[in-house]
Amino acid sequence: MISSPNSFTSTISKVISRIRILLILMVALVIFSLILLIAGKNPIEVLRETFNYTLGTGHGFSEVIVKMIPLLFTSIAVALPSRVGLINVGAEGQLYIGAMFATWGALTFPQLPIYLLLPLMMALGLAGGAVWAFLPVWLRAKGLVNETITSLLMNYVAPSIVSFFVYGPWRNRENVMSPQTPDFVQAARMPSFFGTRIHLGLIVGLIILAIYWYVMKYTRWGLEMRAIGGNAEAANRNGIPLKKYLIIAMCIGGAIAGLAGMSEVSGIHNRLRPNFSPGFGFMGFLISWLSNGSPLGILLMSFVIAVIILGGDILQIKQGLPFAVVNILLAIALMVVLGSSESKKGGKK
Repeated sequence: MISSPNSFTSTISKVISRIRILLILMVALVIFSLILLIAGKNPIEVLRETFNYTLGTGHGFSEVIVKMIPLLFTSIAVALPSRVGLINVGAEGQLYIGAMFATWGALTFPQLPIYLLLPLMMALGLAGGAVWAFLPVWLRAKGLVNETITSLLMNYVAPSIVSFFVYGPWRNRENVMSPQTPDFVQAARMPSFFGTRIHLGLIVGLIILAIYWYVMKYTRWGLEMRAIGGNAEAANRNGIPLKKYLIIAMCIGGAIAGLAGMSEVSGIHNRLRPNFSPGFGFMGFLISWLSNGSPLGILLMSFVIAVIILGGDILQIKQGLPFAVVNILLAIALMVVLGSSESKKGGKK
């Protein structure tokens, strides 16, 4: 049976995409190694200790998966709106508001059984993220302000709102040293597996990733979203409701980011604290760009970035390096991606 030209082209495109991801990581690691040499460190020794700590033990591997869970959510939250040409830089803020909404549910209905309270908290997390994503996309749909600017700026408002509640009405008065809410009841905590901190959020994240893959590949919605992302004006002239798709895609993306916040406070912290996220929303943006929105790429890059984040801890302990070196590595990777994207555009002109 002879494969069609379209099938062959699709296969080649997928292979090129995988090679592109590997090349990006290799270039980033080479530049990072040069920085380590300048700092007087042995790059091979640094990388060896990082991988031994993260992947060389069962505990290290489980902690990588724990770090990977919110990255799965936030990268999908960026990738989905990008299919209609939206740039969602606000996943971090959406994550915080989703966590805040879910915390309200945990503190208000502690008497509910787990099979009611956890779904309620998930629904509230989804609602919180969607609400926080609505304003930027509504302004974009009205043609008033670009969503990139508004979603980015709102990232700095959301943690302040969370801090207001944590320092104010929700504060645990019994713990005067550390601002946080009271501990969640057991029914508000996501179940964990295998005696590790890996929790139910992993399964939920993988299910959402599978739904994202299926919708984009096999449904009319996915086809129309890709059409809008390819040429919004042509899609609009062909009767595709442009504004409706923009609002729905952005709000669903925000809802998924909100679910990341819910899974963190319910599955890991079991309470709400200020600044509980080390930047999962921003890292999700990086992962989406690195993977070009590919579901498999999102899965792989979420794992790789989780290894890098967790490896930053051991670099501080064993090598005396600041955690900022992790941010340097991630920034280098993003610059390589942006550089390769610009060179592609230049080659097409």
